[in-house]
Amino acid sequence: MSGLEAKQQRRSILYITHYYPPEVNAPAIRISKLARKWVERGHDVTVLTGFPNHPTGVIPKEYSGKTLMREMIDGVNIIRTYLYAAENKGLLKRIFNYLSFMLSAIILGLPRIGRTDVVIASSPQFFVAIAGYLISLVKRVPFIFEVRDVWPEEIVAVGAIRSRFIIRVLEMIEMFLYHHAKLVVAVAEGTIDILVERGIPREKIILMPNGVDFEEFQRNVDIHSVRDKHRLNGEFLVSYIGTHGMAHRLQTVVEAADRLRHNNRIKFLMVGDGAEKKRLQSLAGNLLLENIQFVPQLPHDEAIDYYKASDACLVPLKRADLFTKNIPSKIYEIMASGKPVLLGADGESRRLVNEADAGIAFEPESVESLVESIEKLYKNRQDARRLGENGLNYARKNCRREVIAEKYLSEILKIS
Repeated sequence: MSGLEAKQQRRSILYITHYYPPEVNAPAIRISKLARKWVERGHDVTVLTGFPNHPTGVIPKEYSGKTLMREMIDGVNIIRTYLYAAENKGLLKRIFNYLSFMLSAIILGLPRIGRTDVVIASSPQFFVAIAGYLISLVKRVPFIFEVRDVWPEEIVAVGAIRSRFIIRVLEMIEMFLYHHAKLVVAVAEGTIDILVERGIPREKIILMPNGVDFEEFQRNVDIHSVRDKHRLNGEFLVSYIGTHGMAHRLQTVVEAADRLRHNNRIKFLMVGDGAEKKRLQSLAGNLLLENIQFVPQLPHDEAIDYYKASDACLVPLKRADLFTKNIPSKIYEIMASGKPVLLGADGESRRLVNEADAGIAFEPESVESLVESIEKLYKNRQDARRLGENGLNYARKNCRREVIAEKYLSEILKIS
């Protein structure tokens, strides 16, 4: 692109998200990486977000006590507005958490945004999209609805909401937002299928899957320092790295550790935080398990060290039709780490892992199936390494975030 063309196509992009670093969940990482790459391409990116509090409900000291704050990180202009901090469990407090950010984004954020050419609002949760739609109306610019998880289906699938009336109201809001978006961005083919079935025109939906900054996963890591820290050298290490939430059915992993307690060479690490963590720790304690350790949530770069120090990495999900339609972003990170995936899901995720020949899929929520899969990798280390290498090669070829960012940007330029 010439200098003149770059100047003509320079855009001011507003990205609205409930989650952003220093939070380390998948939405925060995806959006921060895309925003940084668009800035590198010469565009102005503003992120409107809340104060970090996921998943513990605790706002870090450097952010606490504030209702509004500006930051500039990696060239991205960040505007943080008030939210009611809430732990990632309990419906009522989480609803307050969601609604408080939606309102503050409009009331406090809108006057401080300045010029923008397009508004992108990213779920979860879709109250963010309400704020995005209203801000786009005021700014008279196109509204893009980025759908990471299909709401309210996900919260229904994990049993967080049971009221038919509330579900119906949320579905009406959801459909309104889809129909009024200039563009709907999905991260998995299954999401597109759901939206088309509901009557959203296929031509207004584009696929922008998750990916990885491949170079981050290729730096040298002293895996022995991780293993030494947890006294795990020489063990076959199975790790779960991510949010300990209702959607992941992590009790299956603890019960698998119980079944495998007779093999003192197989160990488990549970890295992260979330609504289910205390219950899982209590369950492991009641079972007197010595083959499983729980590690606090880590910054993303340290989490990469744990991926690479593992022999296999877990991606379990609760058995629900909705979870056959999406692809957890940690699958891409595990493949980029060169480790085999132990996948407890069907549908889109299984298709990806099978296509890459990058791991073993076990039956969701089945302790027996998970134990069998772990033992298979433990007994055949050469095959485990082959699956990890296959995933690495697949990620190198197909999952680079810079390629996805460029495609996404081209779609933004078309409509703004």
